[in-house]
Amino acid sequence: MAFSTKFDSYVCEGDTITAQMDGFTVTARVVRDDNPDAPDDRQDGFWPSLRPQDAGYIGEGKTEADLAAAGRQSRRIMQAWRDNEWFYCGIVLSVSRAGITMDNHAASLWSIEANYPDSDNTYLTEIASELLPEVIDVARSALAKLCAGSDFSNAETFA
Repeated sequence: MAFSTKFDSYVCEGDTITAQMDGFTVTARVVRDDNPDAPDDRQDGFWPSLRPQDAGYIGEGKTEADLAAAGRQSRRIMQAWRDNEWFYCGIVLSVSRAGITMDNHAASLWSIEANYPDSDNTYLTEIASELLPEVIDVARSALAKLCAGSDFSNAETFA
């Protein structure tokens, strides 16, 4: 199960992709993460180190030159974040059937980098696709509750 359309290589809050699955329409949307913390505050080991006990340990056999290159990359990523070139987001999936929203927030994953330097955002679509089975389960459950609580003469029409 996967989305056939993909998020663009540059995304904005509110961008969406859709998929049709088992009679349901699933929409994945980019939602800006409301946690304002900087990358180095969110991620242990953001800053590289040659010390094995540090969270940012870059690996055995690495040199001072490797450390310097990793440090430059980390500073570039931090500067891009400060310049609002990339942001943390959530991928939120909603599901509908026959134009009726079954659940506006059926599944989500948060603290994902959007427009991250040197990335094409393909992982945003991958994340949305990984959440699809969960969303279909939520949709089926919502549909069953809707039909069970109604007196539709032919509830199978909606199934």
